[in-house]
Amino acid sequence: MENAAYHLWIAFALVFVVEGLIYAVFPAQVQKMMRAALQFDSDSLRYFGVAMVALGVLSVWLLLKV
Repeated sequence: MENAAYHLWIAFALVFVVEGLIYAVFPAQVQKMMRAALQFDSDSLRYFGVAMVALGVLSVWLLLKV
């Protein structure tokens, strides 16, 4: 296995790139989404977050199998 820490840092850097692009290209929509998120209770947001983590882990696992 190659240097896992190196790949982890690359992944974090790419997350920053994608997040930055979203805020730069769609600032009004991000604000609208943040206002909408305030309407949800903490448990709903937590379940959504856990689902996104699971989807991400599954996606990485499937991509590494290819």
